[in-house]
Amino acid sequence: MESFYYIDIFETKGIEYLLVIGYLIVLVFFWRLLTKPEPMIQRAEIFHQIRGALSQWFKMPKNYFYHQGHTWALPAENNLIKVGVDDFAQRLLGIADKIHLPAIGEKVEQGEKGWRLYVDKKNIDILSPISGKVVELNSDVIKNPGLLNDEPYTNGWIMKIQPEKPKSEFKNLLTGKVALAWGENTIDMLQEKMSEANEFGLVMQDGGLPISGFAKIMSPDNWDSLVQEFFMTE
Repeated sequence: MESFYYIDIFETKGIEYLLVIGYLIVLVFFWRLLTKPEPMIQRAEIFHQIRGALSQWFKMPKNYFYHQGHTWALPAENNLIKVGVDDFAQRLLGIADKIHLPAIGEKVEQGEKGWRLYVDKKNIDILSPISGKVVELNSDVIKNPGLLNDEPYTNGWIMKIQPEKPKSEFKNLLTGKVALAWGENTIDMLQEKMSEANEFGLVMQDGGLPISGFAKIMSPDNWDSLVQEFFMTE
């Protein structure tokens, strides 16, 4: 008696379908693998452009002594020390509505809260770069806080301090190549924050510089926390 074999054509077709699907999966995998470097290169180019713009934008004059809370100190007449905020600080914050300074005769400590800025109804504490007694306040900047933005290193100075221990404390501040290296590190930190916030738009399309007060764009609801991180007042 002859034997009959039943062949399920759907079963054989199923194997072919699986092979085709497997081929397509492998094809898609290799296609993505081959096309992946291009977006990475584009992203690297964006970062390079941003870094170049930020390097031009963050000004750090020579002969100033910088505190890592983004303030500066500069020897002045009569052995006094003039202090203020740096260019990065004023650009990060934008225009302050008001400034609150310690009273003349009051003492401030290096690395401690020295004065306060009011920006969009939020209080921003600023660290003093040096210890000593406050002997003079800049009345012009009290009347017009915009001087902090227009001339942070000159007419936008905050106050003059009679230092207690300038020799030892100036060693804690940054100047020269060390200050420039710290500035580069600040740019790296900002670039990382911009990447996390997906805020490449802070650098304008035409290659221009970031807008003033950009902290409020990077973190609209919690921009003061972002500022505190940079100003070391968390």
